[in-house]
Amino acid sequence: MTREYNKVEMMICASSRYLEDGKTVAVGTGAPCATAMLAQKTASPNLVILFEAGGLAPALPQMPISVGDSRTFFRGIMAAGMVEMMTTCCRGLVDYAFLGGAQIDKYGNINSTVIGNYKKPKVRFPGSGGANDFASFCWRTLIMTVHSKSRFVEKVDFVTTAGFLTGPGAREEAGLPLGTGPYKIITDLAVLGFDEKTKTMLIESVHPGVEVATVKQETGFELIVPDFIRKTPPPTDTELRILRGEVDPLRLIIGRS
Repeated sequence: MTREYNKVEMMICASSRYLEDGKTVAVGTGAPCATAMLAQKTASPNLVILFEAGGLAPALPQMPISVGDSRTFFRGIMAAGMVEMMTTCCRGLVDYAFLGGAQIDKYGNINSTVIGNYKKPKVRFPGSGGANDFASFCWRTLIMTVHSKSRFVEKVDFVTTAGFLTGPGAREEAGLPLGTGPYKIITDLAVLGFDEKTKTMLIESVHPGVEVATVKQETGFELIVPDFIRKTPPPTDTELRILRGEVDPLRLIIGRS
């Protein structure tokens, strides 16, 4: 029997399974970094991790606290810089971007800039950082966020990072590479994907103990609900042992509510 786990551990373990061995992923710090570390220590030992400040393929000894933390360069194959990282994405050499965000809409557009009016916002966030560049040019974008109506909105207050913009063909019309875009959204309730024709969000699986009705209730727009929806496998004992003991022993990420 799998031991007890919290929602953050569920999200990290579910997300790590999408990062295949031998692929490349551009991450920031926090939960996306924990996810990449877990993948590297379990099913994907040859996963190549990139940080926007220049760390390429480090063997992360501990959880870094920023993208410029010296640990993001530890035993890496290159200590480059931001220009090299962004141009590597532009050349189509990075498989995955892994991001978070304050708001997301049905087309996978992300807002990490402001809540409310841009000139007089209710809340101002740090902004894009490298998120827009990563999601524009990496082949697939993974997004991790808490699932609530305040985050999953009909229209984001500001498009910090492009998803499918206004629908089919919009990314390409904006000059972004064909075949790129949002791939999976992993929340504390479910795993969401995108319909191939309409580019709108759909439910792929729900986590243990979660009902489809709950996912719909916590979403501020109409989700596509397929006839068959999988159950997300819970974290395994091995995943939890490595996540708690090696990836985040201080519980900086998994200790959050």
